[in-house]
Amino acid sequence: MKVNELIDNFEIFTTNEEGSLLERLGSEPLPLSSFTEHDQVIINNLIRKSVISKISNPNNSSVMVMKNDFE
Repeated sequence: MKVNELIDNFEIFTTNEEGSLLERLGSEPLPLSSFTEHDQVIINNLIRKSVISKISNPNNSSVMVMKNDFE
């Protein structure tokens, strides 16, 4: 039996602070440098939880972030 068959609803725990940042983050990539230092720490936590993806741009060495789609 697979784990997916045992678990009906899989949710990733996010704090209230992380949830409010996710609401502000749209579906299009935004530069990581446009966020405050505190928000960048929260974003890095969400990257570790695989809720947000980090996208590197090789042309101008900027890092973009965007929300993952979990539907």
